[in-house]
Amino acid sequence: MHSHQADDLDTAERLYREVLELRAAQPDAMHYLGVLCHQRGRSDEGVRLIEAALKITPKHPDAHNNLGNIHKECGRLAEAERCYRKALECGPEHYNAQNNLAVVLEAQERLEEAFEAYGKLLQQAPKFAQGHYLMGMFLRNYAQSVEHIEQSVQCFRTAYQLDPRNLRALESLGVSLYALHRREEAAQVYRDWLAREPDHPIPRHMIAACGGAEAPPRADDEYVRSVFDGFADSFDEQLLKNLGYRAPQVLAEVLAGVLPAPAGDLDVLDAGCGTGLCAPLLRPYARHLTGVDLSGGMVEKARVRGGYDALEVAELTSFLQGHPQAYDVLISADTLVYFGELQDVLSASHAALRPGGWLVFSLETAEGDDDRVDLSPSGRYQHTRRYVERVLAAAGFADVRMGVDTLRKEGGQPVAGWVVLARRSSRSVQ
Repeated sequence: MHSHQADDLDTAERLYREVLELRAAQPDAMHYLGVLCHQRGRSDEGVRLIEAALKITPKHPDAHNNLGNIHKECGRLAEAERCYRKALECGPEHYNAQNNLAVVLEAQERLEEAFEAYGKLLQQAPKFAQGHYLMGMFLRNYAQSVEHIEQSVQCFRTAYQLDPRNLRALESLGVSLYALHRREEAAQVYRDWLAREPDHPIPRHMIAACGGAEAPPRADDEYVRSVFDGFADSFDEQLLKNLGYRAPQVLAEVLAGVLPAPAGDLDVLDAGCGTGLCAPLLRPYARHLTGVDLSGGMVEKARVRGGYDALEVAELTSFLQGHPQAYDVLISADTLVYFGELQDVLSASHAALRPGGWLVFSLETAEGDDDRVDLSPSGRYQHTRRYVERVLAAAGFADVRMGVDTLRKEGGQPVAGWVVLARRSSRSVQ
């Protein structure tokens, strides 16, 4: 277990198996080996091991909770819910199981039950910082009134006071304050943070997002890496909870309208793959499916999810520049929102596609008929139609199609996004 906690998974797996050779069916060894197998992408084996352990120790709340976590991370929400409820039967004060139950209820759109579950969590564990953070996110994501946003502010303040390492709470505090039009307070949150940690990329970027500094042409690599490495363990959970998130499905549907029937004969790049949510949608088309992301933490989650032939940790533009005419399809779901100026990355995308290859990506919309890029208080960039069309043409793309869709929600409100499809000319330029 010491090796496991230190992320030395090779040693931990060897030692767990030695324990099981010395004492067959030792339940703790089976339980934690099951957790480890899931971490290494062998989730079915992990489920079998934990279920075997629970036959021996059926009232072990941690094992029920961890089994639920595997089901949750594999998208089996009903099975996960049953496991969490069983954990709470065995250990009514198991606040991690209560937390996880609230999450899967929310993911199943049972919002009243989820709200009650979060409330019970905070009653059980009033000093559990993550519980206050999740309640704040719930209140903001499903806000029905200004009061709900105001309540989220207090939740985020409490979460950060209880755990100053919870930088997601601090960032979310600023976003909620901005949503309440308390722009100066939001900027001050980030200034105070930057004063404590002068080299931290998140407050530096978010001060610009609040209008307190000039917006950079794109989000700094360290900002993106810091946000998503810290977000990796809860990313899918947050997306499941943010019920409006549907960019992978929308982009896949757009691709399906121009590609031939899936035949597993295309080289596909998932550009900004995150935890791999696009993989099952792209796999039927792919002879070779590559995922690339700047965040190593996200790539590890994608590796566990599976479906890719190759995964790379790299900055996107430089990766594309290093793979000329390597792909038939390039998809980028909610990644280019961290690029203000799109010219370099779109030119690199054009060069990485083979003649006749397709690029599909999403952006957030900026209103107006002018040629403009804005940095929003969320820390993401917004682009006007005229800007996007101009840079695509300059990059050499043809057959450009742009539509508007709702790809996710923020503060309980839909966020309009561009869904963009473009093609590299089928004639190779010499």
